[in-house]
Amino acid sequence: MIDLATRLRKAPILVAPGVYDPLSALVAEAAGCEAVFVSGACVAMTHLARPDVGLVTASELADVVARICDRVSLPVFVDADQGFGNAAHVQRTVRALERAGAAAIQIEDQVAVKPASALRTRPLITSAEMVGKLHAAQDARRDEGFLISARTDACSTVGIADALARGEAYVAAGCDLLFIEGVKSAVDTTAIATQFGGRVPLVINLLEGGGAPFADAAAAQEGGFALALFPATAMGAATYALGTAYSALVSKGTSADVAERMVGLSGMNDIVGTTAFAETIAAYGDRA
Repeated sequence: MIDLATRLRKAPILVAPGVYDPLSALVAEAAGCEAVFVSGACVAMTHLARPDVGLVTASELADVVARICDRVSLPVFVDADQGFGNAAHVQRTVRALERAGAAAIQIEDQVAVKPASALRTRPLITSAEMVGKLHAAQDARRDEGFLISARTDACSTVGIADALARGEAYVAAGCDLLFIEGVKSAVDTTAIATQFGGRVPLVINLLEGGGAPFADAAAAQEGGFALALFPATAMGAATYALGTAYSALVSKGTSADVAERMVGLSGMNDIVGTTAFAETIAAYGDRA
């Protein structure tokens, strides 16, 4: 496995697609990805078929991450939401995700439980409380190589000035990466890169349709960012493919029309390594 901290400080920009289960992570690894990102929204939408409103628990997330890390050797970067509570919850979350095999986690400065009347808003905790959570996370990790990324949603909630001030506090607190989410303009990305570039690796969200000011990862690198997240690419592609295949079955009673866009059984066995697995297990039978 690559050393994530070292890789983040080298060119080119690290591209991390979103994954939500071992198979999606395995396909990412086979495609040549150097790291993957477990998005909280994707876990909620794929494992619960529910919106991203804080329904996934820390233990559910850790289970997903453990299964992914058991199957791939890539660094796995995990969206840990707000740490699932206060500083005590953050420490338990850090220990669980580090034990599951994650290489890095992201903690955001939103409140842990949003009002029922406004589940999709992004209310913030104080900067001081977030700094406390970051220190709690640092004290809980067992390996200094386990990275802790600080995310602020202040840009979309109260504006770039507050986001920059919070970012300054989080960098001073020792975060290993900084993610200022909700940036929509080149002016704001320039301000972020000017203030923090060279001090800490910067994260950018290139979610399709998310309004990021960069067209692609190369442009984000030129803008001073070290890690480009594509959190929903896999989920969106898989959902579209499923809808197309199911519609064909319903309308024609066969998948023949979409067969060329499917991975057949033989291909699936190749992806998951069925032959090598069977040979390895069979060898244990000769060790009497």
